[in-house]
Amino acid sequence: MNPSTVRRHTLGTLAAALLGLALPLAHAQEPWPSKPVTLVTPFAPGSGPDAVLRLVGEKLGKLWNQRVLVDNKPGGGGFLAIDAAKRAPADGYTLLQLDSEHLAALPLLYKSRNFETLKAFEPTGILFRTPFMLAVAADSPWKTVGDLIAAGKAKPGSISFGSWGVGSPGHLGGEELELRAGLDMQHIPYRDVGQLYGSVGAGDLHWAFGSIPSSQGAYKAGKLRYLAVAAPRRIAQLPDVPTLAEAGGPPLEINSFVVLVAPRGLPAAVRDKIHADVAKAVAEPDIQARFNTFAFETLPWSPAEIEKQAAAKAKVYAELVKRKSISLE
Repeated sequence: MNPSTVRRHTLGTLAAALLGLALPLAHAQEPWPSKPVTLVTPFAPGSGPDAVLRLVGEKLGKLWNQRVLVDNKPGGGGFLAIDAAKRAPADGYTLLQLDSEHLAALPLLYKSRNFETLKAFEPTGILFRTPFMLAVAADSPWKTVGDLIAAGKAKPGSISFGSWGVGSPGHLGGEELELRAGLDMQHIPYRDVGQLYGSVGAGDLHWAFGSIPSSQGAYKAGKLRYLAVAAPRRIAQLPDVPTLAEAGGPPLEINSFVVLVAPRGLPAAVRDKIHADVAKAVAEPDIQARFNTFAFETLPWSPAEIEKQAAAKAKVYAELVKRKSISLE
């Protein structure tokens, strides 16, 4: 083989090798998303978090020029949705909606599973945070939270409070109020939110925490009265309702925040894009108008801040769970 032929052969081989390297590189740099994105949620269709997810999903679909599908998998304490999302590749095409209790309380309530939510998933965006109102029957003799506490201390064990399930923010919030106020109360979990606030309104249950959307039906029907909002400041939607501290209770913040997460290992560029686009979506005027109706708060939290806030909640919940040996196993 003459030198000219060798040179052509070498150059041809080099070109083919470079092309072979370039093809996977071009594939790796393919813009995300290039196919539909699925949002898995443990919340039932028609629930508050589901409604928000669908609204945000529509906005994201327009931003991404892709279909965004919502896959409801309620049940199993959230594990049906969690297990489905956990099996998906860490490529951003499967995201999971969770609340702060899935992040912070679930590992404490299911200890034998040895599962830590934020070791399996990483936050990609925050949707909203909701404060909780302390609701009693409209004809309750208690006019303030101080009245409730005084009644509870006068007769320990006589006051009942309800929630929408063991380990829910309504339950853990009630346990925190009990601890900080030095009370002894009975917790009664309900499966149906409507039945929960119906029982409070009928006087079968003394009180319950509730978000505005979950309790507003009974409130607007005149069956409930709000003694306080468990927040550091009054909310614009109900300016006449005092904070817990103003109403004679301890200065507690009882709330829940809802986020989108992805399986760990998501490429940083994809994570950053999802985070930025979720922030754009929730900032849209029509979504903000809906949020304002329900006192949902938009937060500028980074993925790192979401993890920090979840860790702070987990610290509080660990104390409450240990105190009463609360478990879902």
